[in-house]
Amino acid sequence: MPHLVFECTANIYDAADIPALLRKANGVLIAQDGVYPTGGIRARAVRLQDYCIADGSADDAFVHATLKIGAGRAPEIRRATGDALFAMMSEHFATLYAQRGLALSLEINEFTESGAWKQNNIHARYRKENNHA
Repeated sequence: MPHLVFECTANIYDAADIPALLRKANGVLIAQDGVYPTGGIRARAVRLQDYCIADGSADDAFVHATLKIGAGRAPEIRRATGDALFAMMSEHFATLYAQRGLALSLEINEFTESGAWKQNNIHARYRKENNHA
């Protein structure tokens, strides 16, 4: 963990450069001073084919990001993460935002370990790389 999911309306998906968005998002999480283990970071995007925005009369668009993290991080850590991610999103979508109706949003959800099952052998690779640096 963390897992970051971007929901993006189909009417901007191709113009949104989603691969770059995902790389930038992972970079933001990695840059949080070791708060999130690199081997646990997952970012993905979902193209929304079916959606309705406001009264449906305009070709508006939205991108909603949900960051899921384990419980226990201090509020100031969550705030710093949210601020950094939302700043990156705002910058990434600035051109589209200037050209059309576009809503950007981000939420952070915490979960407890008792409600999650995980198996991951990627962490070991990063531990080995860090020990050899």
